[in-house]
Amino acid sequence: MSASNVRTMIWDGKALKLIDQRKLPVIKEYVTCDSYEKIYSAIKDMVVRGAPAIGVTAAYGVAIAANQFNGNSERDFVDFLEKAIVKIGSSRPTAVNLFWALRRMRKTITDLKGRNIEDVKAKLVSEAVKMEAEDIKINKMIGKNGIQAFSDFLNDKEKLKILTHCNAGALATAGYGTALGVIRSLAEAGRIENVVVDETRPYLQGARLTAWELHEEKIPYFIIADNMAAYMMSKNEVDAVVVGADRIAANGDSANKIGTLGVSILAMHFKIPFFIAAPLSTIDINISSGDDIPIEERDGNEIRELMGKKIIPEYMPVKNPSFDYTPNSNISAIITEKSVIKNPFKNNIKELFK
Repeated sequence: MSASNVRTMIWDGKALKLIDQRKLPVIKEYVTCDSYEKIYSAIKDMVVRGAPAIGVTAAYGVAIAANQFNGNSERDFVDFLEKAIVKIGSSRPTAVNLFWALRRMRKTITDLKGRNIEDVKAKLVSEAVKMEAEDIKINKMIGKNGIQAFSDFLNDKEKLKILTHCNAGALATAGYGTALGVIRSLAEAGRIENVVVDETRPYLQGARLTAWELHEEKIPYFIIADNMAAYMMSKNEVDAVVVGADRIAANGDSANKIGTLGVSILAMHFKIPFFIAAPLSTIDINISSGDDIPIEERDGNEIRELMGKKIIPEYMPVKNPSFDYTPNSNISAIITEKSVIKNPFKNNIKELFK
């Protein structure tokens, strides 16, 4: 499997350069983060988004924080790193990979207790670099398993029309992608007829980001408004749906960008397979069901404005939940790097974490 042409992040040894996803596809520009405070802002303000990408970015944030420290006291060093971890952890509440990555970096700090500060700094950098490489490898494995999942459910379809919601591509990860990684793998196998891209209001991650990635990779696609999905399904323009996830509960309930629940209900109505593609690190075995997943409520201006232009006046109240969760009953399979998880989800997820 070839790598994606899209570079979400570039580590130059001192700072992390993140492609500014708020400006794509009109402007391709990188934001340089040379402090953990800038990493926090980049995650919170959605310069970078997507659960795996947020996790790797957070890991680099801890490494950058270590390099920011100029003192000689190990206690002060550890306290400074803990302050940075807490700050970065407060940036986004729903994506579990953020907290998974920070726990891993915190463990690295604990395991190196008593070591020279410069050695700890070097180790934290190498751990973040390792996590980036692991993420790309994991995504490619998800892509490979995705081919198997599609064969299991759609073995009579050689060319596929696939609908996807939001962006779960290279931009949402360290590279290659989860849901879009599956699509990339199918495209390399010559099995994609078309990708139907939900625009994904209010932030337009589908129209701006997924479509841009598909254009860059020369994979056939077209964009639709979110409320066109049912019509496309009714006209046999969709053979399957594949989306990513920001957190998956122990029973398989999966939180993803707002609107995913509606797509899953439509897919079930039209008897269309509905797949989740995500790494095992997105599964939160400490949460029993989707009801326990925290749902981020974002600034109402994301709805009031469209690409910086006001379309709804301030006096009109809005709500802006950023995610919803799809119950496991609507999901055909969860595609991970280790296996394709099928019903019964609760039992099969539990087996993976034994």
